Order: sequence, then C-alpha cells, then structure tokens
Amino acid sequence: MEQAQYQVLLGDRTVGPYDRRTIIGMRIRKALAGEHVLVGADGAQLTVDDLIRSRRPEPFNPNRSGSHSLVQATFTSGLVEVEGTALAIPRFRGEVETRVQSDVLRLAGRFRRAFGWKEDRVKIPLISIVHARVRNSLVDLWLRPGGGGSRLQRVTLELFTPESAGELVDWLPDAKPWPGGQSGPHLPVPYALLGAIAGVSVAVMLVLVVVLRHH
Repeated sequence: MEQAQYQVLLGDRTVGPYDRRTIIGMRIRKALAGEHVLVGADGAQLTVDDLIRSRRPEPFNPNRSGSHSLVQATFTSGLVEVEGTALAIPRFRGEVETRVQSDVLRLAGRFRRAFGWKEDRVKIPLISIVHARVRNSLVDLWLRPGGGGSRLQRVTLELFTPESAGELVDWLPDAKPWPGGQSGPHLPVPYALLGAIAGVSVAVMLVLVVVLRHH
C-alpha cells in the first residue's frame, strides 16, 4: 500500500486521489506534465516533478539484496520499450527504481501478473551495456547478449529530465555512444502502440457487429 495519496489540481477542481506509482505512470504516458500541481492529504502542494525528484519511502520492493555501499546512484525512471529477449525484463508499469551499483544496473518495479501485481527486479551487468544514447529525457541502452550473439537488445528508460538522463549515462563506463546517431536500429512496435492497435481492432469489430445486426 502506498503511504501517501494526492489529488491532482486541474483549474478550479481536483481529481483523484492517486498514489505515487499511479501519478508517475500518468507522467510516463504524458497524461500529466511535470508542472501539474498535486495536493497532499495535509493540504500541502507540490508539482509532479517535485514528487518524482523526492526519494520513495522504503521499502520499495521485495528481495532487496546487496550492500547499500555498492549503490553509486539511484534514479526514478519508467520503462518505455524493450526490444529483444536476451535478458528477461518484465514489462514494468509506472515507477521503476533504477540503481547503479558497482557492477550492475538494477531495475526494480511492478508489473501485471494474471489478475494482480507482482514486484520484481532485474540486474543488468554494466559490462554488457555496450551503447547508450540520450534523447532529451529518454535513455536508450543497447545490451550485448550473454551468449555471445550479435544482435543487441535495446532498453529505453524515461528519466523525466535531460539532466537525470545524462547523469545516468555518465555512470555507465563501458557504454559507447550509439554509432547510428539519432535514427537508431529498426525498432518493434512499442508496448503503448500495441495497446492502441488492439483498442482500434476491438472498436472495428464492435462497429461490424452493429452493422451486421441492422442487416
């Protein structure tokens, strides 16, 4: 359970309440901007960006392991896209805790499992991150498969500010700039776009059902 709930101030009215995860998920989907104002249960106001910059109350997720002395930097992020299956990365929703440790990049968050939510984390060896690219507040990472394959896996993270995106890449010593520039390799259909396509397909089917009933 989240410890804090926030109302979103929209003009002269408020909507919600929403917990931290939900608000950050809405920010990732661009449903909220960083400048939107939140109202806490005590009446205090802060922006979405203020909430993102604040540290999340402990504990964040189960199975936390490793010494805290190994943690070099911690970021609040969101998982945008994953291409490739060399490393199994859950489809994290909403807030993802991104921690740079001495030898791994650790992503922790929650994802849908059946009818509920499951929390998990994945550790990406820093040495396997061969390329990195910053696109405003987005960070693209290309990972080399552990089995020595030639096809790279791509992971895109939302860091919410260009400064945080650049700082994350600065902590990745083995990552070289992506040689393809801003164009990047061929990318699959993003998760969000897949959902939109599915929604359109359902709408088309409903229209066909209505038409057939009238005939």
